[in-house]
Amino acid sequence: MNEKAPSTPLDQWIAIWLRHQRSLGRSYDGTEWILKHLRAFLATTNNADLDQAGFDLWCNSFCKLSATTRRGRQLIVRKFCRYRQRTEPDCFVPDPLHFARMLPYRRPVIVEPEQVARLLVAADTLVATSNSPLLPAVMRMAVILLYTTGLRRGELVRLTLDDVDAKTGLLRIKSSKFHKSRLVPLSLDASDALRVYLRQRLATPFDSAACAPLVCCGACGHHGYTGAGLGQAVNRLFVAADVKDSEGRRPRVHDIRHSFAVQALIRWYRDGADVQSNLPRLAMFMGHVSIVSTAHYLHFVPTMRELASERFEAAFGGVVDEATS
Repeated sequence: MNEKAPSTPLDQWIAIWLRHQRSLGRSYDGTEWILKHLRAFLATTNNADLDQAGFDLWCNSFCKLSATTRRGRQLIVRKFCRYRQRTEPDCFVPDPLHFARMLPYRRPVIVEPEQVARLLVAADTLVATSNSPLLPAVMRMAVILLYTTGLRRGELVRLTLDDVDAKTGLLRIKSSKFHKSRLVPLSLDASDALRVYLRQRLATPFDSAACAPLVCCGACGHHGYTGAGLGQAVNRLFVAADVKDSEGRRPRVHDIRHSFAVQALIRWYRDGADVQSNLPRLAMFMGHVSIVSTAHYLHFVPTMRELASERFEAAFGGVVDEATS
């Protein structure tokens, strides 16, 4: 918020609420943006405070966004209003019964290893430009890290050179979702690819400061990608490599994280590992508090169904045969 004193009751309460929430240890930058957007919209309608009419007009201003996004914004405003209601019982609080309805999440497209190979070929054929001389190498490294580590898009774009230990093959993910940090070890092949990339990334005239972005753009590598910018770049690779599922759907960049989790399970089944005991390790690797969150990424694809059936038959096929004989 601005340093000057809030000029309206709504400004004052926004400042108070954000200060209270941030005292709990979270940044609430996204929440601040939504509340400032609400305040700016009300100013255009000459409303100093929030009421039902103003809230409805504000909701209509972003009616083209997805239902999930609209509902998220509406719930943030409701939470803010309920906090204010503790001191001002008569203040306006929006009714959630009239909020946007949640829609089922879009099924992810699981990217297969063969499709990843095509993505890497597509990245290698990108044309470097004066404004992005490292474009082919950057996009190749981005695909490798996303697919072999399951990083979130935002975690990748926030990585700096100081967060990477090329000798040990470790990535330091700092203050990610829910303000958790973790170490992510790379596979041997991914570590080799990282070292090859760093020889280009650290060469003159590119920015080699510790705080410089690992995945960079700009003539001298000073600038990092935004999450949206990286997503658009990867989406172009999906098109160039013609990556689709059996229904003709193209994946999104976040689907690579789903693909990482699914491929981990497939490897465990093929290696004869204890899948259940490995799930907490997968949760820790992906930055989850528990396997409940990880379960969102575990999809029963045909390959996994076949492997699970084979394991069941090997373990209990004899019992079934005796029962049916």
